[in-house]
Amino acid sequence: MTVSVLVPSSLAREAEDKREATRKLGYVARAATIFRADRLVVFPDRDGESGRFDGGFVSTVLRYAATPPYLRKEAWGKRDELEYAGVLPPLRAMSQTGSESNGLGSLRQGIVTEVGPDQRVRVNCGLQHPISLVVPPKMAVDEGERVTVRISSRRPVRAKLVDEPLPGFAVEQTDLSAALGREDAGVCIAASRFGEELTVGRLETLAGRVDRDGMTVAFGAPERGLPDILGVEASTVGVDPAGRRDGDDSNVEPTADPGFDLWLNTVPNQGSEVVRTEEAMFATLAALSLRA
Repeated sequence: MTVSVLVPSSLAREAEDKREATRKLGYVARAATIFRADRLVVFPDRDGESGRFDGGFVSTVLRYAATPPYLRKEAWGKRDELEYAGVLPPLRAMSQTGSESNGLGSLRQGIVTEVGPDQRVRVNCGLQHPISLVVPPKMAVDEGERVTVRISSRRPVRAKLVDEPLPGFAVEQTDLSAALGREDAGVCIAASRFGEELTVGRLETLAGRVDRDGMTVAFGAPERGLPDILGVEASTVGVDPAGRRDGDDSNVEPTADPGFDLWLNTVPNQGSEVVRTEEAMFATLAALSLRA
């Protein structure tokens, strides 16, 4: 099951300064980590960007946040976008594939620091020193590349390179329609206050689909929800291709959304006029992570 979270490039548009923008993005990364997202995708919203904190800034900060602390200095060095990286909350991502105690070993990210002869490389994976590892057959790595290392023992060190996705979530930049059209997109959900209200009954039917197929959930930006970003009327959100809502025979123009299966309001009785994107992520992903 793959979980993808989609956020707009205008995500930090209301931030007063770089410090506040960085902190906000840190909580977005926290939500993605807590609910085990596989991908955090930044889709373009050029009309909503503030100029200072555009998609490049958003993607850079999120990628930095997703990088394990022991690799950040080597992977990133000093960059203007990361001036306030110190305010990012720690993610402390857990391995999803076991621990050292059960014999399977824990997965860690590493950076190849040197490519040597005989299919061996040196890898910095957060241990006291870079370690020498054999490259598995049919796997090619280059200096500076990030790799996945399975560590089964630290004293003595027993580790190996594995051809598996990096632990944690990956950060990508792509169009919204392309993200929704992926083969592993699963159930495509637009989180919006104009969507169908999430109820216990609706969640019960939805949870089975999500558990089986995975999900892709898209969020809007401050003062700029998904209808605004997509340029569609809020009144047409959730209309089926025939121009009707469930149980409604009225003839309404269908939404021009890029391929959502449903629009969902996961905070149906909100007590604040505004639910921030990072708050909506926690509310939405918490509900959709429940299993049938």
